[in-house]
Amino acid sequence: MKYFLRKGWRPIAVLLLLFVLWEFIVTKTKIPVWLLPAPSKILSETISGWTMFYPDLLSTIQISIEGFMVGAVVGLVVAILLHLVPWIRDSVYPLLILSQNVPIIVLAPLLVIWFGFGLLPKIIVITLVCFFPITVATLDGLKQVPKGYKHYMLMAGANKSQLFWKLEWPYALPTIFSGLKISATYSVMGAVISEWLGAEKGIGVYMTLASSSFRTDKVFVAILAIMLLSLLFFAFIVFAERYFIRWHGKGGNSE
Repeated sequence: MKYFLRKGWRPIAVLLLLFVLWEFIVTKTKIPVWLLPAPSKILSETISGWTMFYPDLLSTIQISIEGFMVGAVVGLVVAILLHLVPWIRDSVYPLLILSQNVPIIVLAPLLVIWFGFGLLPKIIVITLVCFFPITVATLDGLKQVPKGYKHYMLMAGANKSQLFWKLEWPYALPTIFSGLKISATYSVMGAVISEWLGAEKGIGVYMTLASSSFRTDKVFVAILAIMLLSLLFFAFIVFAERYFIRWHGKGGNSE
């Protein structure tokens, strides 16, 4: 809260200024609504069409949360396995990097062919988007433990399990939460992409129908909803990070 009072108002002020300039330019130049609607038009559409947009919003929120949770679990399990078993890390880690070079928008239709139009292919799409940042962040955090700490615990008689859970895991938590923040924002994007492929409802479906009928105002409503959802998910991870790693904020750099 103190950070928001000191600095958080600045991006909000910049955003409001951009909206004012946007409104002024569109009004003065008389740009057609189907080409670029004014912020006031987007706000009006949000209010008037809320009852129709609300079910799509809830659907995207649900699938984003489910996909993010699955992706987080997969990412953490893979990272721990690669960390504890070096030969698996050396064999699999390059393949994980290569997997990120395959565009999700290209892979997604194959998932629909293999698994149908149900929930499973959508969860797989979001998982593929989310798990990699978590895996990389967790691996980096687990490897950054100072060797002196390890030597001290080994001298104290700690076994491999105690070394991991008492030292490496707590030490890696700040880095792990960094990966979770990135994946939380990606989960919304992954959900929208999965809805483009075939769904009955969702922001992706709403956006597709709006763009096909040249309702640019509705497209911007969907875009703003995606941005706000990403910010909310990010804020939730930040709150969880401060709750679970209170000791990290008590260091010298608590800004």
